[in-house]
Amino acid sequence: MTVRVFTSLEELKSALDEPIGPTPWLVVDQERIDAFADATGDHQWIHVDAERAAAGPFGRTIAHGYLTLSLIPMFGQQLVRLDLGQARVNYGLNKARFPSPVPVGSRLRAQATFIGLQQTEAGTALTTRYTIEIDGVGKPACVAETITIVVH
Repeated sequence: MTVRVFTSLEELKSALDEPIGPTPWLVVDQERIDAFADATGDHQWIHVDAERAAAGPFGRTIAHGYLTLSLIPMFGQQLVRLDLGQARVNYGLNKARFPSPVPVGSRLRAQATFIGLQQTEAGTALTTRYTIEIDGVGKPACVAETITIVVH
């Protein structure tokens, strides 16, 4: 997969509503889940206790929803590069949803779609919808709309 490079607002505008990707697959292993639990202090058994989770609703541990969301910057760098403006700043999210759990060992990949471009006092706000899919599962693991400010 080649990273798609954007060098102007006009290029971004012309790419609105056009899916970009998907990325290569990424396996979510227990080591990544445990590291995320350590980083966030969220050690809920469904994420980190393999024995208890085996008897739970998913039959094994599952990744934190926020872990799945936190993969967006990595996936985004695999999909697009914004070579415009003086800086690019993460402004936040419009919304994020987690339609399907991510069992340990799952393979994930992402697709991005630019869905909005709006001038603000701070610069140009680029809204991107990321859809993170799980190999072999009909519903995505995560759908999130991120906002990046391109500072001029």
